[in-house]
Amino acid sequence: MHLPKPGRASLFACAALAACVFLCSCTYFAGGKVGNASVPEPAKPVDLARYTGKWFEFARYENRFERGCDAVTAEYAVRDDGLISVRNSCRADGRERVSDGRAKVVAGTRGAKLKVSFFGPFFVGNYWVLDHADDYSWSIVGEPSGRFLWVLTRVARPAPSEAQALYQRVQGLGYDVSMLRRTAQ
Repeated sequence: MHLPKPGRASLFACAALAACVFLCSCTYFAGGKVGNASVPEPAKPVDLARYTGKWFEFARYENRFERGCDAVTAEYAVRDDGLISVRNSCRADGRERVSDGRAKVVAGTRGAKLKVSFFGPFFVGNYWVLDHADDYSWSIVGEPSGRFLWVLTRVARPAPSEAQALYQRVQGLGYDVSMLRRTAQ
């Protein structure tokens, strides 16, 4: 059997597919490590009725989809179909950027793990509420690879003592606090 030589478009498509497979495998099979430790499991159940509402991003691990963003907020609400609506907004380059998505609670996780999508059913990410205050005044959110981390608060600018306590809790979970980027609110 004689096969024709692949054209540039075919080679580009194969290279793009290989890159996509590599990046997806890095996202989902990154070993679940934070420094030298494993990514922690969520510490306690999450009452979604209390978790919903507006959160301010206090700090994060820098990531490409929030590059240049400040004044970051996230708003969650329970939808009629049982899913959670997600609205993330930030200010970048003098303009407001908004991303709307939806989340589904992972069964058997006591509300602490969600699957979140901003781009339809083909691009789903993990959202783990690793810890939160008993009064839901703060939460620490991550995912299994350990590459993403967010520290959220109910107020735009927490008191210095609370900020210090949050850094200590993040460190106690095994994350490198030197990688946290404090969000200007």
